[in-house]
Amino acid sequence: MAEPRLKTEIWVRATLRLADVTGRPGAMLHRGDQDAGGVLVVLRGEAGLCVLSQVRTAEGRLAWLRATGAEPVDQASVDAYLNRQMRLDPDLWVIEFPAPDFRPPFAAEIL
Repeated sequence: MAEPRLKTEIWVRATLRLADVTGRPGAMLHRGDQDAGGVLVVLRGEAGLCVLSQVRTAEGRLAWLRATGAEPVDQASVDAYLNRQMRLDPDLWVIEFPAPDFRPPFAAEIL
């Protein structure tokens, strides 16, 4: 039996609120499908940016993939990546957080 999942909008709003409470306020850059849209997270560090893409492990657990690679990239690279992904899937949510350490402000398994 599949594990129950939160609607994407609820997860995004709760994540933004919890990050704000802990001093790492985020922003919603693109609103996707409220029920089942995927999520991209932009992490803004001192050395550049990184985009995490929401994925599922083989076991069905939520995990995150460094979609722009292991090293930080510039704003133009992030914009190009986000535009490509949103053309392929307009239901995506995009949220952004300050992240000097390139770690998201929520518990995350990063692949």
